[in-house]
Amino acid sequence: MTARLPPLNALRAFEAAGRHLSLTRAAEELHVTPAAVSHQIKGLEDYLGVKLFRRMNRALLLTDAGQACLPGLRDGFERLAEAMEAARTQIAHRALTVSVAPSFGAKWLVPRLDHFYAQHPGTDVRVDASTRLVDPLREDIDLCIRYGQGDYPGLHVECLMAEEVVPVCSPELLKGPNPLRIPADLCRHTLLHADLPFGDGYPDWRMWLAAAGVKDCDVDRGPRFTMASMVVQAAIASQGVALAGSVLVEDDIAAGRLVNPFEVRFPVTFAYYVVCPQASVNQPRIVAFHQWLKAEAGKSTRREGVD
Repeated sequence: MTARLPPLNALRAFEAAGRHLSLTRAAEELHVTPAAVSHQIKGLEDYLGVKLFRRMNRALLLTDAGQACLPGLRDGFERLAEAMEAARTQIAHRALTVSVAPSFGAKWLVPRLDHFYAQHPGTDVRVDASTRLVDPLREDIDLCIRYGQGDYPGLHVECLMAEEVVPVCSPELLKGPNPLRIPADLCRHTLLHADLPFGDGYPDWRMWLAAAGVKDCDVDRGPRFTMASMVVQAAIASQGVALAGSVLVEDDIAAGRLVNPFEVRFPVTFAYYVVCPQASVNQPRIVAFHQWLKAEAGKSTRREGVD
């Protein structure tokens, strides 16, 4: 059926001109020139093979054909407007679905969500925590927070937070028979490892110890975890020393559950990025959530002292 319809712009131009009986007022409504409206109407008349207006001096009058089709066309545009409003209402009442890695969701996002709800009480958020790299263009995802190097073709991408890797442990490990004072003291403590899917270049204990000038330390010993939040939790439980992303441990350090025993940080090229389809970047809900994320990230970087 749509293949038999003339161009939508031509129909809009005719409906506006027929309603106002004025090319000038129709042009003002459509934010185009009167000449553009006249051109669209001429094209529609050629398409239909009938005249829709009679032009008499400065007056614009509908022909019998114009009078016959204008009411139905006006009703059609009103129904289209109602359908679009129904779609907007559906979007506005649906929970905003945010895809995040489980560790980031648990350690950073979820503890701050009450701040968002306080500012936007009418918006619910659905946190989709998964280690799988979801595609917001194909799945029911409104916005993603991804950890990587920012290369996400075909999507709107903005950097949210840079990150550093820091050694962290329970304050209990600063005491006792083998207190942690200098990096070399790590050789007498259990090292906690995160087996994360970031590939070569992401710092591990071997890289960190080499950068700190520590030699002859068995970097292969110690328990291993496939989720960053579990490594952090093991460190909180005094099970060893973790090498963790600064974003994931900032709240635990602020609360005194963890300490950075050496105040040594290792910068990385990885960062947190806000990612969403280009077509939805200006949706009010997404704009509101993105602005809130940036405000919370600003608090984090100020706390961490990251420029």
